[in-house]
Amino acid sequence: MEDVISNAVSTLGGMLGLDIGQTNLLIVAIGLVCLGTAFHGKADWTRWMAVPGWICIGLYFFLGAGQYFDVDDPVLIFMSLAALPVTVAYAGWEAMNARERRVVPSLEWLRGAVFWAAMPYLAIQHIPMLNAAVVWFTAWNTALMMQWTGAGDIHLGTMMVDLGSGQTSSWGDWTGNRWLLTDTLGEGGFYVPMEYADGTSVNIGFVLGCSALQSMIVFVGALIAVNDAPWQRRVRALIITVPLIHVLNIFRNAGILWMHVTYSGRWEWAGLNIFDFGHSYASKFLSLGAMFLMALALFELVPRLHDHVLSVLSPVTRLFAPRSAT
Repeated sequence: MEDVISNAVSTLGGMLGLDIGQTNLLIVAIGLVCLGTAFHGKADWTRWMAVPGWICIGLYFFLGAGQYFDVDDPVLIFMSLAALPVTVAYAGWEAMNARERRVVPSLEWLRGAVFWAAMPYLAIQHIPMLNAAVVWFTAWNTALMMQWTGAGDIHLGTMMVDLGSGQTSSWGDWTGNRWLLTDTLGEGGFYVPMEYADGTSVNIGFVLGCSALQSMIVFVGALIAVNDAPWQRRVRALIITVPLIHVLNIFRNAGILWMHVTYSGRWEWAGLNIFDFGHSYASKFLSLGAMFLMALALFELVPRLHDHVLSVLSPVTRLFAPRSAT
């Protein structure tokens, strides 16, 4: 199924003179424009824009599943593949509401949450200067944590660019546009390799996905879109959430790096080395648990956010609710 959809999208992009990376960017840009118009628009017709918006957003994440197959990340594989059927279901819900002129506040909130989460993330991802800055800052903070705790004398290598097909370039030698990413890069994108004090490679590099920017931006979008909650509470929640996620992520990164440095080649379980186990399983489990606890705290601070989340999940919860006997 994934191959069929990917081939169809690639063919369509080829007809427009675009490669697969540029086609995916066009798809998500159209989706965000549609969702943003539906969220901020006042006219009735703007609500219909959410229908293609949801489908484009789901298609974008669905097409991105391939990169997680390459790194054997089961959590992100599942989330990416599930995105398309879920967003198609929301598109159908939007169409029914628009046809019946029914307003569902929680669904309007979800449009805004996705728009305000995805837009800044994609801006950072596709503006090389911002992308590289976030990657470098995350790697630098992690190296400081390792040195401060005595876990290892780890340092930053030179910022690199994954050009794809096994080719790389240093940031200084890269000839691409630094203010708008027009090239399709390899899976690593912009990355910082980590080194020991003597310059020997640790064989671990930091990419944008190591910054926890996705987690931060989910909470940012969710809070910005709660228009019916006091802005003071939303700002307070952001001040608590974003720095806390960053600090927890630095501990996570340092922990994975320490396990790799200490146990690499000496520990293996079910075919997994220590890095794969820590990165793809243990840290994912702990990260999802931390996000769940932070969500509970935000629900206390911004109760309206809790109401919206329960409402948008209600179609799913009703499927599993016990049916009364008749």
